[in-house]
Amino acid sequence: MKKLAVIALLFFTFSGCKIGLNGASIPAEMKTVSVVTFENNAPLVVPYLSSLFTEELKTRIRNQTRLSITQNDAHGVFSGNITGYSVNPVALQDNNRPTAGANRLSITIMVKYTNNLNPKLSFEQSFERFKDFPLTGSFQSMEQGLVKDVLAQLTEDIFNKAFANW
Repeated sequence: MKKLAVIALLFFTFSGCKIGLNGASIPAEMKTVSVVTFENNAPLVVPYLSSLFTEELKTRIRNQTRLSITQNDAHGVFSGNITGYSVNPVALQDNNRPTAGANRLSITIMVKYTNNLNPKLSFEQSFERFKDFPLTGSFQSMEQGLVKDVLAQLTEDIFNKAFANW
């Protein structure tokens, strides 16, 4: 029985099988990725959103993969644009004098991922995430924290679609 366990361990060690705890299944031949700055084309433009999202996606790739981020000749390329940014009421209070009991910040991003090693894994898809919040103070005081939370969800969805096929 010990001999079988040692053989199995050696097989998995030298077979090139990659096991990751983050769910990513990146082929061994993929070494580089490029993340082009995502333009903000949303009707409501937040000046810092484009650079913040682009950097958040790069950071997730750096922290959860062995891939190097490069400017050109990459094995995988992320590009796209921010197509939506909105704040809308989602729960009303007091039927006589309707006021928002909760609001929702929504961000939509169109992503084109090109896998230059295996074009079958490329995709072009819109991703949308949101966060509900009570308006207890000014929206401006909460906005940056809400944006970071929504971008974390979006980068996770995009990462999983590209590297975990979820």
